[in-house]
Amino acid sequence: MDQQRTEGGTDRRILERISEMVEAERGLRAALAAGRIDQSTEHRELKDIEEQLDQCWDLLRQRRARVDVGEDPDGASVRSADEVERYES
Repeated sequence: MDQQRTEGGTDRRILERISEMVEAERGLRAALAAGRIDQSTEHRELKDIEEQLDQCWDLLRQRRARVDVGEDPDGASVRSADEVERYES
């Protein structure tokens, strides 16, 4: 597969999703600072976003690794948050 494919549609959508989640993190921190949410709400929602971010980054790494070895990047799949967390420890 060529690099253009991975930088095209699917990878671009993954990167856009990552950007959206980073903005959501900023929004949560701003909401906490402004007193619109409490700390437990911020913590719970941040944990969920962080898990999703880890999964997106993992998927992107899988796709790029597959391209590097000449495999189809579409063979990569989203792994569970637990599995991704074990790899990052």
